[in-house]
Amino acid sequence: FVMKTENLTFPEAVERLAAEAGMELPTESPKERERARRAATHYDVLEKACAYYEKELYLPSGQASLAYLKNRGITEETIRTFRLGFAPDHRSGLKGTLTGDGIAEQLMVEAGLLIQPDDRNRSTYDRFRGRVMFPIMDRKGRVIAFGGRAIEDREPKYLNSPETPLFDKGRNLYGIFQALGSARKKQQLILVEGYTDVIALHQAGIDTGVAPLGTALTVEQVQLAWRITREPYLCFDGDTAGQRAAARAAERALPHLKPGYSLRFVILPEGEDPDSLVKKNGPAAMQEYLGLATSLSDLLWLMETAGQ
Repeated sequence: FVMKTENLTFPEAVERLAAEAGMELPTESPKERERARRAATHYDVLEKACAYYEKELYLPSGQASLAYLKNRGITEETIRTFRLGFAPDHRSGLKGTLTGDGIAEQLMVEAGLLIQPDDRNRSTYDRFRGRVMFPIMDRKGRVIAFGGRAIEDREPKYLNSPETPLFDKGRNLYGIFQALGSARKKQQLILVEGYTDVIALHQAGIDTGVAPLGTALTVEQVQLAWRITREPYLCFDGDTAGQRAAARAAERALPHLKPGYSLRFVILPEGEDPDSLVKKNGPAAMQEYLGLATSLSDLLWLMETAGQ
Protein backbone atom coordinates (compact mmCIF):
# COMPACT_ATOMS: atom_id res chain seq x y z
CA PHE A 1 0.00 0.00 0.00
CA VAL A 2 2.76 2.44 0.95
CA MET A 3 4.73 1.55 -2.20
CA LYS A 4 1.72 2.35 -4.37
CA THR A 5 0.43 5.46 -2.62
CA GLU A 6 3.85 7.11 -2.18
CA ASN A 7 5.67 5.73 -5.24
CA LEU A 8 8.36 4.09 -3.11
CA THR A 9 10.53 1.08 -3.79
CA PHE A 10 10.14 -1.96 -1.50
CA PRO A 11 13.25 -1.14 0.62
CA GLU A 12 12.12 2.49 0.95
CA ALA A 13 8.65 1.44 2.06
CA VAL A 14 10.07 -0.99 4.63
CA GLU A 15 12.42 1.72 5.94
CA ARG A 16 9.55 4.24 6.17
CA LEU A 17 7.29 1.85 8.09
CA ALA A 18 10.09 0.72 10.39
CA ALA A 19 10.91 4.32 11.25
CA GLU A 20 7.26 5.06 12.04
CA ALA A 21 7.12 1.98 14.29
CA GLY A 22 10.36 2.88 16.04
CA MET A 23 12.08 -0.28 14.79
CA GLU A 24 15.70 -0.51 13.69
CA LEU A 25 16.24 -2.49 10.51
CA PRO A 26 18.92 -5.17 10.80
CA THR A 27 22.06 -4.77 8.71
CA GLU A 28 23.14 -7.73 6.66
CA SER A 29 26.83 -8.07 7.49
CA PRO A 30 29.66 -6.54 9.52
CA LYS A 31 30.61 -4.58 6.41
CA GLU A 32 27.06 -3.22 6.09
CA ARG A 33 26.99 -2.36 9.79
CA GLU A 34 30.26 -0.46 9.47
CA ARG A 35 28.95 1.40 6.41
CA ALA A 36 25.77 2.34 8.29
CA ARG A 37 27.82 3.51 11.30
CA ARG A 38 30.09 5.59 9.07
CA ALA A 39 27.11 7.14 7.26
CA ALA A 40 25.53 8.15 10.57
CA THR A 41 28.79 9.84 11.55
CA HIS A 42 28.94 11.73 8.24
CA TYR A 43 25.35 12.91 8.65
CA ASP A 44 26.27 14.27 12.06
CA VAL A 45 29.34 16.10 10.74
CA LEU A 46 27.39 17.66 7.85
CA GLU A 47 24.57 18.73 10.17
CA LYS A 48 27.07 20.51 12.42
CA ALA A 49 28.61 22.20 9.38
CA CYS A 50 25.18 23.37 8.23
CA ALA A 51 24.43 24.86 11.64
CA TYR A 52 27.81 26.62 11.57
CA TYR A 53 27.11 28.19 8.16
CA GLU A 54 23.61 29.26 9.25
CA LYS A 55 25.03 31.02 12.29
CA GLU A 56 27.81 32.72 10.31
CA LEU A 57 25.26 34.32 7.95
CA TYR A 58 24.06 36.58 10.77
CA LEU A 59 27.49 37.56 12.08
CA PRO A 60 29.22 40.77 10.87
CA SER A 61 31.33 38.84 8.34
CA GLY A 62 28.16 37.43 6.77
CA GLN A 63 26.39 40.74 6.21
CA ALA A 64 27.37 40.98 2.52
CA SER A 65 25.96 37.48 1.90
CA LEU A 66 22.78 38.26 3.82
CA ALA A 67 22.37 41.47 1.79
CA TYR A 68 22.91 39.47 -1.43
CA LEU A 69 20.10 37.07 -0.49
CA LYS A 70 17.73 39.85 0.50
CA ASN A 71 18.53 41.80 -2.68
CA ARG A 72 17.47 38.66 -4.57
CA GLY A 73 14.12 38.98 -2.80
CA ILE A 74 14.69 35.99 -0.51
CA THR A 75 12.85 36.40 2.79
CA GLU A 76 13.95 35.41 6.30
CA GLU A 77 11.39 32.60 6.31
CA THR A 78 12.77 31.19 3.06
CA ILE A 79 16.33 31.47 4.36
CA ARG A 80 15.27 29.32 7.33
CA THR A 81 13.30 26.86 5.19
CA PHE A 82 16.26 26.15 2.92
CA ARG A 83 18.80 26.62 5.75
CA LEU A 84 20.92 29.06 3.75
CA GLY A 85 24.19 30.16 5.28
CA PHE A 86 27.61 31.70 4.78
CA ALA A 87 31.14 30.27 4.72
CA PRO A 88 33.58 32.92 5.97
CA ASP A 89 36.68 33.61 3.91
CA HIS A 90 39.07 31.76 6.22
CA ARG A 91 41.12 28.63 5.58
CA SER A 92 40.16 27.10 8.91
CA GLY A 93 36.89 28.72 10.01
CA LEU A 94 34.76 25.57 9.81
CA LYS A 95 37.72 23.31 10.52
CA GLY A 96 38.54 25.12 13.77
CA THR A 97 34.93 25.09 14.98
CA LEU A 98 34.30 21.40 14.27
CA THR A 99 37.70 20.37 15.60
CA GLY A 100 36.75 22.17 18.81
CA ASP A 101 33.65 19.96 18.91
CA GLY A 102 35.85 16.88 18.83
CA ILE A 103 35.36 15.99 15.16
CA ALA A 104 38.40 14.47 13.45
CA GLU A 105 39.85 16.19 10.40
CA GLN A 106 39.72 12.95 8.41
CA LEU A 107 35.94 12.78 8.87
CA MET A 108 35.64 16.33 7.57
CA VAL A 109 37.76 15.39 4.54
CA GLU A 110 35.59 12.31 3.88
CA ALA A 111 32.43 14.45 4.13
CA GLY A 112 33.80 16.88 1.53
CA LEU A 113 34.15 19.80 3.96
CA LEU A 114 37.95 20.02 3.97
CA ILE A 115 40.52 19.72 1.19
CA GLN A 116 43.53 17.51 1.78
CA PRO A 117 46.49 18.81 -0.29
CA ASP A 118 48.42 16.26 -2.36
CA ASP A 119 51.42 17.10 -0.24
CA ARG A 120 50.40 15.39 2.99
CA ASN A 121 52.82 17.55 4.94
CA ARG A 122 50.57 20.53 4.28
CA SER A 123 47.54 21.03 6.50
CA THR A 124 43.92 20.57 5.43
CA TYR A 125 41.76 23.65 4.81
CA ASP A 126 38.11 24.62 4.36
CA ARG A 127 36.70 23.76 0.92
CA PHE A 128 34.10 26.56 1.03
CA ARG A 129 35.32 30.09 1.71
CA GLY A 130 33.63 33.45 1.12
CA ARG A 131 30.46 31.88 -0.28
CA VAL A 132 26.71 31.87 0.25
CA MET A 133 25.93 28.30 1.23
CA PHE A 134 23.07 26.15 -0.04
CA PRO A 135 22.71 22.87 1.91
CA ILE A 136 21.80 19.90 -0.28
CA MET A 137 19.46 17.53 1.53
CA ASP A 138 18.18 14.06 0.84
CA ARG A 139 14.49 13.15 0.81
CA LYS A 140 14.51 12.81 4.61
CA GLY A 141 15.92 16.30 5.15
CA ARG A 142 19.40 15.11 6.10
CA VAL A 143 22.24 17.31 4.86
CA ILE A 144 24.39 15.31 2.42
CA ALA A 145 26.41 18.06 0.67
CA PHE A 146 26.64 21.79 -0.01
CA GLY A 147 26.61 24.20 -2.91
CA GLY A 148 28.40 27.51 -2.52
CA ARG A 149 28.08 30.70 -4.56
CA ALA A 150 30.89 33.26 -4.56
CA ILE A 151 29.69 36.76 -3.66
CA GLU A 152 32.91 38.38 -4.84
CA ASP A 153 34.84 38.05 -8.08
CA ARG A 154 36.32 34.58 -7.67
CA GLU A 155 36.31 31.35 -9.62
CA PRO A 156 34.52 29.12 -9.75
CA LYS A 157 31.37 31.14 -9.25
CA TYR A 158 29.52 28.03 -8.08
CA LEU A 159 31.17 25.21 -6.15
CA ASN A 160 29.57 21.94 -5.07
CA SER A 161 30.76 19.32 -2.63
CA PRO A 162 32.72 16.48 -4.20
CA GLU A 163 31.16 13.05 -4.40
CA THR A 164 31.27 11.30 -1.05
CA PRO A 165 29.83 8.12 0.50
CA LEU A 166 26.59 10.10 1.05
CA PHE A 167 26.55 12.30 -2.06
CA ASP A 168 26.26 11.30 -5.71
CA LYS A 169 25.39 14.46 -7.62
CA GLY A 170 23.85 12.53 -10.52
CA ARG A 171 21.38 10.75 -8.23
CA ASN A 172 20.09 13.66 -6.14
CA LEU A 173 18.03 16.79 -6.71
CA TYR A 174 18.34 20.12 -4.91
CA GLY A 175 15.16 21.02 -2.99
CA ILE A 176 13.75 17.47 -2.99
CA PHE A 177 13.07 17.55 0.76
CA GLN A 178 11.19 20.86 0.62
CA ALA A 179 9.22 19.82 -2.48
CA LEU A 180 8.43 16.18 -1.71
CA GLY A 181 5.21 16.51 0.28
CA SER A 182 3.55 19.00 -2.07
CA ALA A 183 4.83 17.20 -5.17
CA ARG A 184 3.22 13.94 -4.11
CA LYS A 185 0.00 15.65 -3.08
CA LYS A 186 -0.28 17.73 -6.26
CA GLN A 187 1.33 15.12 -8.52
CA GLN A 188 3.55 17.87 -9.89
CA LEU A 189 7.33 18.16 -9.95
CA ILE A 190 9.16 20.94 -11.83
CA LEU A 191 12.83 20.46 -12.65
CA VAL A 192 14.52 23.84 -13.12
CA GLU A 193 18.15 24.79 -13.65
CA GLY A 194 19.42 26.49 -10.52
CA TYR A 195 19.16 26.67 -6.75
CA THR A 196 17.75 30.21 -6.77
CA ASP A 197 15.09 29.13 -9.30
CA VAL A 198 13.90 26.47 -6.84
CA ILE A 199 13.89 28.97 -3.99
CA ALA A 200 12.07 31.67 -6.01
CA LEU A 201 9.34 29.25 -7.07
CA HIS A 202 8.89 27.97 -3.52
CA GLN A 203 8.64 31.49 -2.16
CA ALA A 204 6.05 32.33 -4.85
CA GLY A 205 3.87 29.44 -3.68
CA ILE A 206 4.99 26.97 -6.38
CA ASP A 207 6.57 24.60 -3.91
CA THR A 208 7.24 21.66 -6.23
CA GLY A 209 10.49 22.83 -7.82
CA VAL A 210 13.79 20.93 -7.72
CA ALA A 211 17.08 21.26 -9.61
CA PRO A 212 19.96 19.07 -10.82
CA LEU A 213 23.25 19.64 -9.04
CA GLY A 214 25.43 21.55 -11.47
CA THR A 215 25.29 18.91 -14.19
CA ALA A 216 23.07 18.05 -17.14
CA LEU A 217 19.96 16.11 -16.13
CA THR A 218 20.80 12.43 -15.64
CA VAL A 219 18.72 9.31 -16.21
CA GLU A 220 18.87 8.61 -12.47
CA GLN A 221 17.41 12.05 -11.71
CA VAL A 222 14.58 11.48 -14.18
CA GLN A 223 13.87 8.11 -12.56
CA LEU A 224 13.87 9.77 -9.13
CA ALA A 225 11.31 12.27 -10.46
CA TRP A 226 9.18 9.43 -11.86
CA ARG A 227 9.03 7.88 -8.40
CA ILE A 228 7.24 11.04 -7.26
CA THR A 229 5.02 11.82 -10.25
CA ARG A 230 4.37 10.12 -13.57
CA GLU A 231 4.90 13.19 -15.77
CA PRO A 232 7.36 15.70 -14.29
CA TYR A 233 7.96 19.06 -15.94
CA LEU A 234 11.40 19.96 -17.28
CA CYS A 235 11.84 23.72 -17.45
CA PHE A 236 14.37 25.30 -19.82
CA ASP A 237 15.32 28.76 -21.00
CA GLY A 238 14.05 29.69 -24.44
CA ASP A 239 17.52 30.37 -25.89
CA THR A 240 19.44 27.99 -28.12
CA ALA A 241 21.29 26.41 -25.19
CA GLY A 242 17.99 25.74 -23.42
CA GLN A 243 16.51 24.11 -26.49
CA ARG A 244 19.57 21.90 -26.87
CA ALA A 245 19.32 20.92 -23.19
CA ALA A 246 15.65 19.97 -23.69
CA ALA A 247 16.54 17.84 -26.71
CA ARG A 248 19.33 16.06 -24.80
CA ALA A 249 16.99 15.36 -21.87
CA ALA A 250 14.37 13.89 -24.23
CA GLU A 251 16.89 11.67 -25.97
CA ARG A 252 18.37 10.52 -22.66
CA ALA A 253 14.95 9.60 -21.22
CA LEU A 254 13.65 7.73 -24.29
CA PRO A 255 15.32 4.35 -23.66
CA HIS A 256 13.98 4.33 -20.10
CA LEU A 257 10.31 5.13 -20.77
CA LYS A 258 7.72 2.76 -19.37
CA PRO A 259 3.93 2.65 -19.68
CA GLY A 260 2.19 5.52 -17.91
CA TYR A 261 5.36 7.62 -17.48
CA SER A 262 6.59 10.51 -19.60
CA LEU A 263 7.91 14.08 -19.44
CA ARG A 264 6.56 17.55 -20.17
CA PHE A 265 8.74 20.41 -21.39
CA VAL A 266 8.31 24.05 -20.38
CA ILE A 267 10.15 26.50 -22.63
CA LEU A 268 10.39 29.99 -21.14
CA PRO A 269 10.94 33.19 -23.16
CA GLU A 270 14.53 33.82 -24.17
CA GLY A 271 16.47 35.50 -21.37
CA GLU A 272 14.02 34.43 -18.67
CA ASP A 273 14.37 31.82 -15.96
CA PRO A 274 11.82 30.87 -13.28
CA ASP A 275 13.42 33.29 -10.80
CA SER A 276 13.19 36.32 -13.11
CA LEU A 277 9.77 35.31 -14.45
CA VAL A 278 8.00 35.14 -11.09
CA LYS A 279 9.72 38.31 -9.90
CA LYS A 280 8.56 40.28 -12.96
CA ASN A 281 5.13 38.78 -13.58
CA GLY A 282 4.19 36.79 -10.48
CA PRO A 283 3.46 33.08 -10.00
CA ALA A 284 0.51 33.21 -12.43
CA ALA A 285 2.98 33.67 -15.28
CA MET A 286 4.79 30.48 -14.35
CA GLN A 287 1.50 28.61 -14.04
CA GLU A 288 0.59 29.83 -17.52
CA TYR A 289 3.77 28.36 -19.00
CA LEU A 290 3.18 25.10 -17.15
CA GLY A 291 -0.23 25.00 -18.82
CA LEU A 292 1.46 25.40 -22.21
CA ALA A 293 3.98 22.62 -21.61
CA THR A 294 4.94 20.46 -24.59
CA SER A 295 4.55 16.69 -24.34
CA LEU A 296 7.53 14.44 -24.95
CA SER A 297 5.98 13.08 -28.16
CA ASP A 298 5.36 16.59 -29.50
CA LEU A 299 8.89 17.68 -28.65
CA LEU A 300 10.32 14.67 -30.46
CA TRP A 301 8.19 15.48 -33.50
CA LEU A 302 9.43 19.07 -33.49
CA MET A 303 13.02 17.86 -33.19
CA GLU A 304 12.67 15.44 -36.10
CA THR A 305 10.88 17.90 -38.39
CA ALA A 306 13.03 20.95 -37.62
CA GLY A 307 14.25 22.62 -40.77
CA GLN A 308 12.05 20.53 -43.05
